[in-house]
Amino acid sequence: MTDSRAFCPRCGDPVPERAASDERAGGHAAERAGGHAADPLRPGAEVDLCDACYFEDFEFVDAPDRIDVRVCAQCGAVYRGNRWVDVGADDYTDVAIDEVSEALSVHVDVEDVAWQVEPEQIDPNTIRMHCYFTGVVERPSEVDAAGDLAGATPVEEQVTVPVRIARQTCTRCGRIAGDYYASIVQIRAEDRTPTAEEVERAKTIANRVVAEMEATGDRNAFVTETTETADGLDIKLSTNKIGKKIANKMVEEFGGTVTDAETLVTEDEDGNGVYRVTFAVRLPPYTPGDVIALEDDADTDGPILVRSARGNLKGTRLTTGDRYEASYEEGNSPPARKLGEREDAVETTVVTVEDDRAVQVLDPETYRAKTVARPDYFDPDADTVPVLKSRAGLHILPDDE
Repeated sequence: MTDSRAFCPRCGDPVPERAASDERAGGHAAERAGGHAADPLRPGAEVDLCDACYFEDFEFVDAPDRIDVRVCAQCGAVYRGNRWVDVGADDYTDVAIDEVSEALSVHVDVEDVAWQVEPEQIDPNTIRMHCYFTGVVERPSEVDAAGDLAGATPVEEQVTVPVRIARQTCTRCGRIAGDYYASIVQIRAEDRTPTAEEVERAKTIANRVVAEMEATGDRNAFVTETTETADGLDIKLSTNKIGKKIANKMVEEFGGTVTDAETLVTEDEDGNGVYRVTFAVRLPPYTPGDVIALEDDADTDGPILVRSARGNLKGTRLTTGDRYEASYEEGNSPPARKLGEREDAVETTVVTVEDDRAVQVLDPETYRAKTVARPDYFDPDADTVPVLKSRAGLHILPDDE
């Protein structure tokens, strides 16, 4: 070792002079966070402790004596900081490894750190984590021929950290168990009862919206209860925000309108009112597949097969095949009477094509040839066509529904 006036401030052994060595190395030596002291003989210069003194107090790994982990026994969420977090762990061992990884810290002077952990299940609530660490500490214990500081000391350490699992109930699961809800979405229909298909579709939409919000990290999103009633469907939800979003999705899907009404249920700790909101979704009176006759005296273009009830009512004229759309004022429920449904249609035989506007078919009830209007969608080469017989007469329906 090169002679130097720098000595270890603890034991007095000579050590390389840090300031001078850094100058010779062109500033290549890494600055240390600790393990050095000022040289009283040379103001402004610093000297490191010798290796023996440095490693005598060296702590490679700082680990807690024990880690307590709060885990929800229902959903597996972990309490971190001041909130419950969904970690997606397969079992509590994965949770323990993550918690130990967060709690351990390595000395700033150690480089090329590698570590592994071996969990040991002591009992259902205790996992002992055996952690093994290796690394390298660069120490200026020598000065090479080029004048650079040199010297690397491999270090290793083993620590054991017990992890205690405390099973509790998170806020979300507690609310679910207590049938908590903050909003209700009521699915009803104008002048009719929602169909079974609409009810099932509404349930699917509600569950999908909740799943999407959960995927973004919203742990307060859940469906408390769905209840089918004589008038439709009631969906109880965890927050007003979710209730509003689901109600709007229902209108996007089926058409109709939504109104809301607040009810004061309690006050929070600051004295602010806590409200429960009811969102009333009113579905249109007609659904795709319905056949209706407008009550407008000026309407002589025949019945309409409803195609959509979202926004303005849209459909197809059964006498001509022309497209129909209700006016803005009429919206999705123009005055009309229902004649039947697409499912009520029956196949009947085409007798003859009379001209561009008329065709003869067999009446499905009397089996007599009857002349009916020929809509644009009629295929003149067809042997049979679906027809609907109602109080408005006999009409050919499109078969592309």
